[in-house]
This record gives sequence, structure tokens and C-alpha cells, in this order.
Amino acid sequence: MPSSQTPPAGSTAVDPTAVRPPIDDARIVRTTPDALRAELLALKNDGFAMLLDVGGVDYLERTPRFDVVYHLLRGMTAARPERVRVLCGVDGPEPVLPTVSDLWPSANWAEREVYDLFGVVFSGHPDLRRIQLPADWAGYPLRKDYPLRGPALERTPRPSFALKSNVAAGTPVFGKTAAALQRQIVAARAAAADGAESIAAGQSASEPGAAKTAGGASTAELAREQNTARGGQLPKDGAK
Repeated sequence: MPSSQTPPAGSTAVDPTAVRPPIDDARIVRTTPDALRAELLALKNDGFAMLLDVGGVDYLERTPRFDVVYHLLRGMTAARPERVRVLCGVDGPEPVLPTVSDLWPSANWAEREVYDLFGVVFSGHPDLRRIQLPADWAGYPLRKDYPLRGPALERTPRPSFALKSNVAAGTPVFGKTAAALQRQIVAARAAAADGAESIAAGQSASEPGAAKTAGGASTAELAREQNTARGGQLPKDGAK
């Protein structure tokens, strides 16, 4: 059945569930933090004994900002499997919901993941700590206002040649980027010096075919020395 939510004025949906197409085998239930455990317990007693997953969503411009989503399944005893998706909205910089790990042990790690990535605290959880990121990690990466490069790199200058609209240009390069650019500069200067030497050598050979030999003399100078040795007369064309 379709979601009971309606898009805001102007037909612009802030919450994608407001325009979700009908799902025949899933029922969508929206609840509040105060009524969450009672709603889930009633569903479990009604046959939805399997908790498939617990996830989170951040709607930055919406109130409440976060949705914690519970996916339940009734399929072992029912004639036709049925799914229920329970959405619970929670707000605030440090949102809090009651844990359901005592109702479904499978919620233990799932709630830890939502806490790790979204910062939603589950009160009553037996071991609420990060599950993917290090314990000293700053922030919650799946929040929409989380820095693009993470809190640590966001405080460092960005390279001026980064082709991204959200990167401020004009700051000096640093680290591995600076070292790579320095190597390119050294190689370019060496290539320019080699090219200048080649040009100077070509300009010093003023006569046609006057290529320098290994000893530094040109072919024209060697010809003059041979002519002097023969008596001072240049050989005619074709003469040996």
C-alpha cells in the first residue's frame, strides 16, 4: 500500500517515502519514539517474529531529521509472507531511541551500525559502540552535513588544481602532491637544458655538413688539413 505521507506544498517531496509507489507485499507504518517499542512488540505478537534489518536515513531539511527504519517479516506460519516497514522519526543533534535488541537479538549489531554512521543513540543497548569505524572517529559519515573529505582533511588546505566546484582554489599544494610537482619541475628543467645545448651545437656548425667529430673538429676542418697535406690544392669533384 502507498505511504500515508503527503508531499509538502509545491509538489516537492523532501521525504522520498512520500512519493513511493505502492508495494503490494509491504505495509508501511509510521510511529513516534515514545510509541516505538509498543508498536514493534504488537507486531511481533501478531506474527512478525523476524527482524530483517534496522537502517537509518538522514533528511537534513526535514523535521524530524532522521528516520530509523525497521523491516519485519511474517512468513513462517502465515499462508502468504508479509512484510512491514516501521519508520520512526527522531530529531536533534543527538537523537535517542529505545533499543529493541531484547526483542530481537539480531538488532544488536544493526543498532550499533546506525549509531556508528548516523549517531542515533539506542538507550538500553547492552554494548553500544562503533562497529565499522575506529572508536576515536570524529562524526557520523552518513549524515548529510558530514564533511566531504572527513573532519581531519577538511581542516587542511586543498590543491589549487582540484576540479571540483566545492573546492576553494588558490591554496598551496602540500604533501605528496607537492613532491610530485617538484619532480615534474626538475624533469622539465633538465629537458629544457638539454634542448638548449642541442640548439647551440647546431648553430656553431655554420658550414653545410660541418658536423662535429668526437675530437671536436668539424668535417670541413678535417678536409682542409687533408688538402694541405696533398699540396694545398683542393680535389676536383669526383676525385679520390
